[in-house]
Amino acid sequence: MKRLKGWLLISVLLLLTFALTACNEDSTNAESGVSGGSKELIIGYSGPLSGPAAYYGEDTLNGLKMAAEDINAEGGFEVDGQTYKIKLETLDDMYSPNETAANAKRLVQENDAKIIYSPHSGGIYAMQVFNELEDFIIMGYTSEPGVTEQGNTLNVRIPPRYDNYIEPFTKYEIERFGKRIAFLPTATQYGKDWADALRPVWEEHGGEIVFDESIDFSKDTDFQTILSNALSKDPDVLFIGGASEPTALVLKQARDLGFEGGFIVMDQAKVDQMAAVLDGNYDLMEGVVAVTPLVDSDFPGTAEFVEKYHEQHGKNPGSEAGFHYLSLYILTEAMKAAGTVDDTKKIMAALDEGAKNLPEAKQVYVIKGVDENGGFEQRLRMAYIEDGELHQFSTQ
Repeated sequence: MKRLKGWLLISVLLLLTFALTACNEDSTNAESGVSGGSKELIIGYSGPLSGPAAYYGEDTLNGLKMAAEDINAEGGFEVDGQTYKIKLETLDDMYSPNETAANAKRLVQENDAKIIYSPHSGGIYAMQVFNELEDFIIMGYTSEPGVTEQGNTLNVRIPPRYDNYIEPFTKYEIERFGKRIAFLPTATQYGKDWADALRPVWEEHGGEIVFDESIDFSKDTDFQTILSNALSKDPDVLFIGGASEPTALVLKQARDLGFEGGFIVMDQAKVDQMAAVLDGNYDLMEGVVAVTPLVDSDFPGTAEFVEKYHEQHGKNPGSEAGFHYLSLYILTEAMKAAGTVDDTKKIMAALDEGAKNLPEAKQVYVIKGVDENGGFEQRLRMAYIEDGELHQFSTQ
């Protein structure tokens, strides 16, 4: 009788153990956003989440998070009969290429990440040194043309190349304001490359560069001295840019010092985000030529995305958020077409098909395809400000 009671007690304990184990597994799955028969797919991200470019980094990551949440809420996505849900692993690199490289190695070694996002050219170049050897795809958010001209077979450029903007920007400013320009771009590699591309085009149109320096937004917060030096050369146009907030402050200080000319604004800075720093309007931004803000675009999925982003974050999204959002959908569509989530070469080969399969409701921008170098292809849309109003134009 005692032996029977002992066996009964053991049986009850075993059943409780199995039940607790099952509960723990369900809890773990719920916390990771993965349930039922789905598997977890790690997507890495390294970007500036602190420091002077934190606002920019936050905007990129918000778009990526929204896409992951929407994909998971839709039940995930199926590849070769297996359902996957996305888990983002995010690390702060403070806009430092060295930190990006270190973060990427960590994401590969600790999380076996096959996809890593980076929203700045310095970080992308740093990862290109070893990403093919480590076998991971760089999802690069930079308009720097050079990132897709290195022959790297596992690199994607998400936004349009900035060199496509230089000719129309130059023509507009010279025709409206004059031929004398002062260079004051961000001191990052991206800013240096933008300036190198602009110089010959400006001069080919009969323009003169009367001042040529850069601003280190990671160190400088008061721009009066460098602006005074630039304005002493009597420029008609200022070339400025970098993250939106500090770029807006450069513009404001230039106006405070009496500058009445025009501005070529690098594509990283967005005029709607700049306006938010400048009393919410375009009055100080007369004569600016820049890229068109996302909120002023009218692609099939734009309005829904803008509304949802505003509900979640209490502000309008920049193009960084919109591009990151649709890029994750293109990536999952490419994985479906390739029949794999970890064969990087097959995924890269399927990206063009993935772009063409992007659901219309997710077309925050219209992506015509992905070229052989990994660049997203789309129609360029630009904006200029006259009489306090934003006007749009296109070259394609």
